[in-house]
Amino acid sequence: MSTGTFTGRGDTGPGSGPVVVTGLGVAAPNGLGVEEYWRAALAGRSGIAPITRFDPAGYSVRIAGQLDIEPKEHLPGRLLPQTDHMTRLALIAAEEALADAGADPKEMPGHGAGVVTAASGGGFEFGQRELEALWSKGGNHVSAYQSFAWFYPVNTGQVSIRHDMRGPGSALVAEQAGGLDAISKAARNVRGGTALMLAGGVDGSLCPWSLVCMTKSGRLSTVTDPDRAYLPFDAAASGHVPGEGGALLVLEARAAARERGARVLGEIAGYAATFDPRPGSGREPGLRRAIDLAFADARVTAADVDVVFADAAGVPDLDRIEAATLAAVFGPRGVPVTAPKSLTGRLLGGGAPLDVAGALLALRDGVIPPTAAAVDCAYAGEIDLVTGEPREAGLRTALVVARGYGGFNSALVVRR
Repeated sequence: MSTGTFTGRGDTGPGSGPVVVTGLGVAAPNGLGVEEYWRAALAGRSGIAPITRFDPAGYSVRIAGQLDIEPKEHLPGRLLPQTDHMTRLALIAAEEALADAGADPKEMPGHGAGVVTAASGGGFEFGQRELEALWSKGGNHVSAYQSFAWFYPVNTGQVSIRHDMRGPGSALVAEQAGGLDAISKAARNVRGGTALMLAGGVDGSLCPWSLVCMTKSGRLSTVTDPDRAYLPFDAAASGHVPGEGGALLVLEARAAARERGARVLGEIAGYAATFDPRPGSGREPGLRRAIDLAFADARVTAADVDVVFADAAGVPDLDRIEAATLAAVFGPRGVPVTAPKSLTGRLLGGGAPLDVAGALLALRDGVIPPTAAAVDCAYAGEIDLVTGEPREAGLRTALVVARGYGGFNSALVVRR
């Protein structure tokens, strides 16, 4: 089983010392912007609704976590012809995150800032439109921007160009787990001496092409009632609801952040990633090992963790595995568990970074956001699932777990 870890504590290197988060940017189906999203999450307000961007009548899935914006209100006109909806959301989140951190990469040394994002596939909506033009009208009618607008690294590219971030740049693809992998990779860049990194993921353009691709996984719910379609850890779970959006985080070395007087939201304390074994091998899933390795990296134990932001697949077999794993790690009902993604849908590469943002906000405010009120936990003897109402608690350390289609597992520890 392959694994990866990030030494969050740091002992050597140009950026030695803890890596901290100094800025957040959020684009979610139930809130555009950090505070709007956080109010919605605490209120249990869902962004899941019938798809309106196209007619879904011919598809098995008809609801989603959709986030519509008027792009001209947020971005320069010159960017609109060359960007997919997904990338526009990423540019908005990046702008908020950098402003929140009080950082302007254009004022930094030439290679002082970089970008790492996660994505599941790229700008499907843009790509579908241009392919339709190719088939119906010919190659002369295909936009030159098709060469990159559909490509999975496009968010990294467009954000880095707009903000003159010439440092390390990369993109990772591990579906839901990829967002945690991107944050860890950016943290390693900071440890290696890059002054500032923007990391996370904004993903999930909703169009017929992308919806067909996602339904092939067999994990999407076909329930048409928005309140009943995505019920993680519920006996009635029938799959998840797709969504679009995510979060981007500004990472810096703690000493450098303090030196420039930046507000610190929390520390990226530890991380690990594993792969599940081959199906039918009889070996255990890799989620438990990812959590144990992340704890070792952060130098914490299960007793130190105050809340878990769950992967919450909404697929019965996967929910059972996650509930059993958390019970084995923390003891039955040993720690509060929450799944605010039940209010947004699963946002592919953007889902886990949104959970990290939620975890940092929870640590800031001493309150755990709830899972959707409609969820009736079928594993109440194993996990203490926070549902319906937020729960006030003394919070210092949070665990975020994510699993990606194909056997990816990632775990990230954040600390106040």
